[in-house]
Amino acid sequence: MTTPVNNLYCDAQGESHWRDIQIDWAQEGPEGKTSARLPATGIIFRQTQAEHDRPWHPAPRRQYIINLDAGVELTASDGESRVIGAGEIILVEDTTGRGHLSKSVNHQMRHSIFVPIE
Repeated sequence: MTTPVNNLYCDAQGESHWRDIQIDWAQEGPEGKTSARLPATGIIFRQTQAEHDRPWHPAPRRQYIINLDAGVELTASDGESRVIGAGEIILVEDTTGRGHLSKSVNHQMRHSIFVPIE
């Protein structure tokens, strides 16, 4: 088993797309499984208002986003949309090009954690 991650990335033409990636388990012990240590440069806690509907924008940096209590609908510039629910992980890498759309789900306030990896 692995940990699934929704990856939003940008191709050479500036178009954003979705793909699914996996983070493999590197160790298993009595307390559970862990991945290898991945690079990160900090942690940001975020509260997003229920009315959050953001027009096209690139990600400000490469980062993991972990939704804590509500979902977000993200649309890549190729037209594919995904609803990322509470407890799911996104790796946003579309830092150039048109970027993506962000829209609240069910008009709920959302708390999330950003983990920059630049």
